[in-house]
Order: sequence, then C-alpha cells, then structure tokens
Amino acid sequence: MAIEVTEIYCENAVLVGLITPQQKEAKAREYIDELAFLADTAGAHVVKTFFQKMDYPNSRTFVGEGKLMEIREFIKEREESEEPIGMVIFDDELSPVQLRNIERELQIKVLDRTNLILDIFAKRAQTAYAKTQVELAQYQYLLPRLTRMWTHLERQRGGIGMRGPGETQIETDRRIILDKISLLKKHLVAIDKQMTTQRQNRGKMVRVALVGYTNVGKSTMMNLLSKSDVFAENKLFATLDTTVRKVIIDNLPFLMTDTVGFIRKLPHHLIESFKSTLDEVREADLLVHILDISHPNFEEHYEVVNKTLLDVCKEKKPTILVFNKIDAFTYTPKEEDDLSPMKRENYSLDDLKKTWMANMGADCVFVSAREKDNIDELKALLYERVKEIHIQRFPYNDFLFQKYDVEE
Repeated sequence: MAIEVTEIYCENAVLVGLITPQQKEAKAREYIDELAFLADTAGAHVVKTFFQKMDYPNSRTFVGEGKLMEIREFIKEREESEEPIGMVIFDDELSPVQLRNIERELQIKVLDRTNLILDIFAKRAQTAYAKTQVELAQYQYLLPRLTRMWTHLERQRGGIGMRGPGETQIETDRRIILDKISLLKKHLVAIDKQMTTQRQNRGKMVRVALVGYTNVGKSTMMNLLSKSDVFAENKLFATLDTTVRKVIIDNLPFLMTDTVGFIRKLPHHLIESFKSTLDEVREADLLVHILDISHPNFEEHYEVVNKTLLDVCKEKKPTILVFNKIDAFTYTPKEEDDLSPMKRENYSLDDLKKTWMANMGADCVFVSAREKDNIDELKALLYERVKEIHIQRFPYNDFLFQKYDVEE
C-alpha cells in the first residue's frame, strides 16, 4: 500500500520592530526574538528582521516611508527567488488604517502580533470550548478591520494569519458579524455555567493552579505530579484547553489545573474570551507560579504573569514559586582568585538560592521537571501548603495529619 507524503508548506516572513525612547534597542530585540518564536510556532520561516528608531509609531504606516520602501525593495528582490517572501509581521497591534496603508504599499500579506497569536490559538484549539473562545476573539479582532479584509475575501486565501473562523465572503458583513459575536457570547455564557457547575461538583477539595509564562514547562510539571499525559511541546501555547487532574501526595488528595500560558502584549480579545479558563485561576486556593530559570529574561516574565494575575484575581493568592529548567541553566564556576564582577552566567545554583529569588519567601524551590531534579522538595512543599488549607477548611480532620506525622 502506497503511503502518501504531504509536503509541509512553510511561509517565509519578514519581521518589523520599533526602537523608541520607551522601548530601548535591547528590549526591542528581545521582543522580536519572541515574535520570531511565535512565527516559528505558527509555521513560518523568518528570513530577515527590520528595525527603525523613532520617537513613536507613524500613525499611517507604523514605520517611516523610507523604511517601508526598504522593506518593499527587499520583498521585490526575493520575488524571483526560490523562497519569495509571503508576509510581513509587525511586533505590535496595527490599527485598521495602518494595516490598509502598509498592504497598499507592500502588496503583500501583513500581520501584526495580535493576528499572529490568534492564528496560533486557532491552530492549537482542540475542544469545542477552546475553538469557540478563539472564534469569538477572531471576530472581535476582525470587526474594526472589515474594510481591510474585504479585498482579501474576493478569493480564498490560506496560510498564517488567514486561518479565520471559516465564514464565507458574504458573512463578513458587519451586521452578521455582530450577530455572530452576540451568539458566541451567549454560547460561552452557557459553557461558563456548565464549567461553574463542574467546579462546584468537585466538592471542597483544595484547588491548585499551575500558572506562568508560555513555554515554561507547566504541562511537563502537570504530567510529572499527576502522572497524566497532558500534551507538552517546546512551542508557545502548546496547550490551550484547561486540564484538571486529581493529585495525591502521600495521603493528601487535591485538584491540580494546567492553565494557558501568559505572554507579553497578550491580546485583550483573548483575555476576555478565555474568561472561564482564567476562572480556574481565580477560584484556585493555591497558585504554583512556574518560571523558566534558563531564560535570560525570566525576571520580566515573572512581572508579566504577576500583572496578569492581579488583573484576573484582583487579590494576591498564596503562591509557590517554582524555578524550573535548572538542567538548562548554564554558568561558569567562579575561581577563588577571580576578581571579575559577578554576572548572571557566573552564578551557580547555590548562588542563585542566595539571590532575590530565594528571598521572596519560604515557598520557593528550584527544580527540573524534565530531569525530575529536586521534585521531592517541591512535593513536600506542596503537601505542607495544601495541608494547611485543608485543615483550615476541615479543622476536625487535623488529627488525621497528626497521626500520619507520628507514624512517619
């Protein structure tokens, strides 16, 4: 029997970022690196990156006319090559006017960061619930951009950024889209009620939610602690669907939730449509905030997640900080006679435990979920914190833990 081999089409992309007084060059390059990772996750191949220094984005074309002409010339040079440019991706959300003007100048598909993230979410959504959430966010993004999208809908277009909700051209009429948005919201309200009932049916069990930046190892940690098989991959937003598993550490059962990862410049459409997913975080008794210690900017990731959590929860919850991927953290051991100033790459793990990270409270642990390093310390910490919450909720069960401790 012959096996049909399907060739995977990879679109070539150009990335565009701004360097402004508010966003210095180092920060702009870091954001572009993340945009490149997003593009790779979506299935694109980044060919070139353009930067421009400006005081603020151009209201008509985001970048200046000279830079736009430079990008256009580069695209034209590649037209006759074996790898022509298929799209240009901007590292910020573009206004409808900017999108229309840039496409008119470049004569090529133009995406912004929000559109790219929505496309990844559309590709990653598995359940009907997640697909409904993503579809709502797509329509909310599409609505103010109907003028720009109209020309694209004269013919079917595919590829990254064009993975729309599946509607035909005539259904992009503003009135119909507004009706569709209203219908999707009603559908999500019904699903929210279902999800709320499910959470209530879980009883009084302590709830623990895994939170963190995207691609820090939440799903790997979930698999390790719950002995389940949640999909995990070294890609941004590998999983969108909230997964709840029962975990038992020693004699203590509790519920653990794997949530969608956060990211900088997360589109507000997604935050709104993924309300029920965030409800799992809001209703959790304990948060396990996972950080990728091997990432050079994990401190900023920490701040991004904390800010998002504050917007979601409105109050600070008990939190365990887990610095993951210590196996990928590289450092240069210090020599005794080395008088050079300490840099991040010079820190050993023992040194890290003496820094601000370990001083944020007793609930801090360094682990490797992939290599299962120091997992026992994390389990012991989880057991103690969940036990405290359980005893507060069921004070008459305190003697059970006392008896267990004596036996140990």
